Amino acid sequence: MKFEVASQSDIPKLCGLLDSLFTQETEFKPDNKTQILGLELIINNSEIGNILVARKNNELIGMVNLLYTISTALGARVAFLEDMVVSSSERGSGTGSKLLEFALDYAQEQGCERITLLTDSENTGAHHFYKKHGFSRSSMVAFRRSINNKNA
Repeated sequence: MKFEVASQSDIPKLCGLLDSLFTQETEFKPDNKTQILGLELIINNSEIGNILVARKNNELIGMVNLLYTISTALGARVAFLEDMVVSSSERGSGTGSKLLEFALDYAQEQGCERITLLTDSENTGAHHFYKKHGFSRSSMVAFRRSINNKNA
């Protein structure tokens, strides 16, 4: 298995993985046009973040996003981990654990001192997975508001 930073040529396969992920999440719906836009923004600007991928026999089988910002509480760079997904045929094989460990090491190499992530409140499998890898539940609560004026 090989782990690396995604490239432009990976976008069609990344969209397929995101389709799979977004059909599982209650707040999001698959939309390739929007997904392509977001993936290009990240891939084309490593200051925003990096998309990390897992490959098996040159086939893209998993992905995770690291998006960067600065924490004033830590006075340091931190990352948000998003879109962690492994192809259905590879789930349970340890690919997700290896990809997450690669992402943690990569974030540390990028100078990050903390990683934060969100999961669906009902996704107990994801909660167990992240706890197994040293993450703990935060007392912070996520709030969201759209500020998109396209539909106004």
